Amino acid sequence: ILALQVQLCLWFCTPTYTEAAKEQLPAAENGTLKFPGLFAFGDSILDTGNNNNLATVAKCNFPPYGRDLVGGIPTGRFGNGKVLSDLIVHILITGKLRYKCSGLGIKELLPPYLDPNLQSPDLPTGVCFASGSSGYDPLTPTITGTLSVFKQLELFKEYIVKLTGIIGEERARAIIANSLYLVSAGNNDILISYSLIARKLHYDFPSYAALLVSMASTFLRCDLTLKDYIASGKANWCFQYSSSGMLPFDRNRGGLLRELHQTNFTDAKLVFLDIYHPLLDLNQHPHKSGFQVEKFGCCGTGTIGVAVLCNEFSPFTCTDASKYLYWDAVHPTERALRIGKKKQRTNI
Repeated sequence: ILALQVQLCLWFCTPTYTEAAKEQLPAAENGTLKFPGLFAFGDSILDTGNNNNLATVAKCNFPPYGRDLVGGIPTGRFGNGKVLSDLIVHILITGKLRYKCSGLGIKELLPPYLDPNLQSPDLPTGVCFASGSSGYDPLTPTITGTLSVFKQLELFKEYIVKLTGIIGEERARAIIANSLYLVSAGNNDILISYSLIARKLHYDFPSYAALLVSMASTFLRCDLTLKDYIASGKANWCFQYSSSGMLPFDRNRGGLLRELHQTNFTDAKLVFLDIYHPLLDLNQHPHKSGFQVEKFGCCGTGTIGVAVLCNEFSPFTCTDASKYLYWDAVHPTERALRIGKKKQRTNI
């Protein structure tokens, strides 16, 4: 199962504030500024329900998904409860001071932007644009019928127009400029697109991985440029995406972050959030964290059940997901995500 959890997951935010921006943003309890909102892009690790009304099999708005959320209602989250974007947007109560800032404390759950019942008061504090089974490779969402990361950016632009209409241009710019942005993508490209002859004929695995890093760079540049454009009012928010312009380059993730920071986005703080190694540690030492089952998911047989193959009629579904490292054949349980995030100790 762990092999399916390869992630390219990055945070980026702008920690510099103008006096005008400070007047528009709430202050934290300790007197310093906190992030006014969170925006999530990418795949099912962050998706809170954007696939519900898409023509795709990559959806989970049915039982037993979501059974451990308040009310036990399936919302389209790929898990038994909260997903990573929810955990980050909400403060986790652990009883240990060093974990006090493990969540942003903005709201309980991060709503999906495509939720038809999305309320205006939810917009200023952030929404989720991520789409399960999406990826950086444009072939991936084409196959799965989900939102490409660049379609997610188009929805972000649409969101900004709505936000400006609700709270005004000045406050909208302050929120966009100073919020936290979370991106998780790449695993579906490897799992889905790279398994096809069309990709394997042109790329060995190292060159395909390099291509994904190049695509990630293009996406992040567009997202950061869009954010800066909205915040400053300057023209030309982003160059257009072109698959022919995606030349593979052999740079690791740290190199990508350094390049982005040192070239055009010196005011941005970019952090790589490693999901793989915390999950690897949990797989190798599950009992240290109280997990009893790490080789199979809770839902169904735990080996192939995911999305529509994990449903209320799936036999052998466990009764207590907290004992399991994985909820279905791919996605960690909420408890595993909580523990994995604590292991990060990332200074956001």
